[in-house]
Amino acid sequence: MKKTTKKQNKKTGYTADDIYVLEGLEPVRQRPGMYIGSTGPDGLHHLIWEVLDNSFDECLAGYANEIKLTLLPENRIKCEDNGRGIPVDKHAKTKKSALETVMTTLHAGGKFGSEAYQVAGGLHGVGVSVVCALSKYLRAEVCRDGFKYCQEYAKGKPKTKVKKIGKCRQTGTVIIFEADPEIFEEIKFNSKKIFNHLRQQAYLTKGVKITIKDERSSPAESYSFYFEGGIASYVKYLVRGRTAIHSNGFYVSAEKAHILTEVAFQYTEEIESMEEGFANNIYTGEGGTHLTGFRTALTRTLNDYARKQGLLKESDSNLSGEDMREGLTVVVSVKLRNPQFEGQTKAKLGNVEAKAAVDGVVSEALTDFLERNPQDARIIIEKCVLSAKARKAAKAARQTVLRKGILGGLTLPGKLADCSSRNPEESEIYIVEGDSAAGSSKQGRDRRFQAILPLRGKILNIERARLDKILSSKEIKSLIIAMGTAIADDFNLDKLRYQRIVIMTDADVDGSHIRTLLLTLFFRYFKPIIDKGYLYIAQPPLYKIQLGKSIEYAYTDGDKVEILNSISKKNKIAPSIQMYKGLGEMNPDELWKTTMNPENRILLQVNVEDAAEADKIFDTLMGQEVLPRKKFIQTHAKKVKNLDI
Repeated sequence: MKKTTKKQNKKTGYTADDIYVLEGLEPVRQRPGMYIGSTGPDGLHHLIWEVLDNSFDECLAGYANEIKLTLLPENRIKCEDNGRGIPVDKHAKTKKSALETVMTTLHAGGKFGSEAYQVAGGLHGVGVSVVCALSKYLRAEVCRDGFKYCQEYAKGKPKTKVKKIGKCRQTGTVIIFEADPEIFEEIKFNSKKIFNHLRQQAYLTKGVKITIKDERSSPAESYSFYFEGGIASYVKYLVRGRTAIHSNGFYVSAEKAHILTEVAFQYTEEIESMEEGFANNIYTGEGGTHLTGFRTALTRTLNDYARKQGLLKESDSNLSGEDMREGLTVVVSVKLRNPQFEGQTKAKLGNVEAKAAVDGVVSEALTDFLERNPQDARIIIEKCVLSAKARKAAKAARQTVLRKGILGGLTLPGKLADCSSRNPEESEIYIVEGDSAAGSSKQGRDRRFQAILPLRGKILNIERARLDKILSSKEIKSLIIAMGTAIADDFNLDKLRYQRIVIMTDADVDGSHIRTLLLTLFFRYFKPIIDKGYLYIAQPPLYKIQLGKSIEYAYTDGDKVEILNSISKKNKIAPSIQMYKGLGEMNPDELWKTTMNPENRILLQVNVEDAAEADKIFDTLMGQEVLPRKKFIQTHAKKVKNLDI
């Protein structure tokens, strides 16, 4: 047996001294992602949502009707409401002020077993304490019982005691915080993101005035929201610019099994659907039982009505949920006592009872709606029947593409110049336009990991086309087979053959149009590829500037000016300037050196931060309606920099 020395014990021993006990809010600072999702932009903005949730809870409880959010200089955020104000008296268990307890203790608040809140969004009770933990500075001000109190904190720990600083007639709470740069990758608040969130919340909390003020620049910008129509008004906002197919929108608000259910929907001529779910005003981006309950009720009720009215023949199969949701814009909002979310970021509702409650409310109200509005009912059913026919045609077309892809094996489309690597992580495919660009890129590429797929002309504008028509396009079919993912219901991201898909088009108007058509295709049918960060846009140079044997490339007009200024300081001879009108004008070596070589190239990664807003822009720019597109261009023409990204 090998002798063990004391020194070795010290290195390899595992004793009680190695067990760390994280106290207070230390767990939050050690693992912030567990509480706010990430330390990137989404996590940073989640701090604001957590503070706002407490103010909205006061509104839902009927104690507040006004919320103000201010973006202050130096990355500080101020949130105030006219609710009851956080209690400041001594807490029996912690022996500290209730305010300090709430701000510095996980799972402390008025939402656990007390009668303070019948409905609340922040069910985990970690909201404002997490903000406190992840803030370099936080100040809480409370007005209640005729006096104003305050306390300051840093990184989850109190820096002052709760003190009385004056008198006040009103009641309410003010939270001012500055996110900790030690925690977050970058502290940069997006006013548009905050603006959209507050507008959404104003629709969900009818009768509450919400004001946002940005004081980071002069003059300060201020906006206010106040909606009496609730989510019925929200649906009207979501479908603006689209053509509704029935005149009367559906809306119901009713309580069943102690769950308040609000649902509003409208069908439009669009092919895409838009479903937004909320539980206690918290956006459930991944859906949940409340949306499942709505879908079940919609499918069953519309099928029953269609059978009863003879709009479906006896030999016809029932319409599917997918058929029902084409062109549907719906908002489902539930308010319940004890919501169960998956994760602290509350992306999905898990309450089983919510499904039955929503199903029951929607079934009763929708049956009544269809009976009272027979013309609207017929229009809706006819659209669903048309969707069913298109779905069957699309399924046949998808199967054709799949069979061709499987039978083609590794040969793939004939015009694809594939790479030798079979590792998706290192493989990339360039989608190029025209034979000349394809020739240069095929010769200039690194064959080991770079594939080239040329397109002939402009692909189909898929914005208003059904899937069966889309799959009749040879160019789109070639792209689908080359990527290996299939499409629509058969889409499988795990089968993607390249983890860098690069759109490389000319810098002229036609090239921009082709790029936009491709972006539309990816956004509508391959969005997971965008979400994963696999889609890029190549940036070929616009100019070649040569003086003697010295050659420099300018990617923008600004680059050209900078290079020319630099040359003019050193030389009296004017350089030659060549403007590239297309990729085909570049020889293979130039294309490799400037656009395809990973060491030198510039690739723009495509991302979609706000899917709903992007959806509206694609509808406006690529849809059939001319007037909204004309208005958009007139409004944004002077400030547009790059319309494709």
